Amino acid sequence: MKIPFYQIDAFSGEIFGGNPAAVCLLESWPGDDLLQNIAAENNLSETAFLVPQAKGRYGLRWFTPAVEIDLCGHATLASAFVIFSFIDSTLSSVDFETASGLLSVAKSAGLLTMDFPGRMPEPTETPSILSQALGAEPVEVLKSRDLLAVFRDESIIKDMNPNFEKLKQIRDAFAIIVTAPGEKADFVSRFFAPNAGIAEDPVTGSAHCTLVPYWADRLKKNCLHAFQLSRRGGELFCENLGDRVKISGQAVLYAQGEIYC
Repeated sequence: MKIPFYQIDAFSGEIFGGNPAAVCLLESWPGDDLLQNIAAENNLSETAFLVPQAKGRYGLRWFTPAVEIDLCGHATLASAFVIFSFIDSTLSSVDFETASGLLSVAKSAGLLTMDFPGRMPEPTETPSILSQALGAEPVEVLKSRDLLAVFRDESIIKDMNPNFEKLKQIRDAFAIIVTAPGEKADFVSRFFAPNAGIAEDPVTGSAHCTLVPYWADRLKKNCLHAFQLSRRGGELFCENLGDRVKISGQAVLYAQGEIYC
């Protein structure tokens, strides 16, 4: 079997920036073991698998090198980029059937805009090991799917050097988001998911399902500009819509080819 394969740098206008995702085009769903093996072999934070359902509508699943996940922003953005650029350039939007429901991506003015579920975090008990693992004491800790640790300023986020073995001991959340007010943006963040096989994710769309409603409420504004401060870095333009969020960014092709399996 030959599977068309694309590697896309999402949330970046240039290669070697943003977050790389693999996008694999399938005719139908194979066994889950094959999907997981391909994702492990790709060894990117996420591999997206697409199956066409109708014009402008696809089934979409996401796998890290270790597990299947319920939501992934940058690999959704990458999937839409592949469809718009290589499958059907006449489309202005595309719909994806996913484990998180129907997700839509539209293209306009050089940006791809994702319509995702909002995940407002709630106050939670702070894990005793969190400050040791992050090397800094958060001013606030909340939780949705992920644990959200809020800090005083951007420099703490930028200089953070987590102890990933200690972070792995936090098992009641998928990942740990750290965030603070930004110097040149409304807020900044980083995203750590060592128990999912991802020490640090470069740019994380799904994290902004939690970040956007939190910062919209705190800053009393719905249109937000964000940076993710990983080594590769990424820029996101976001809008809070209550129970939904819009997350916009660019994407570029890094590589394409075929997988033989």
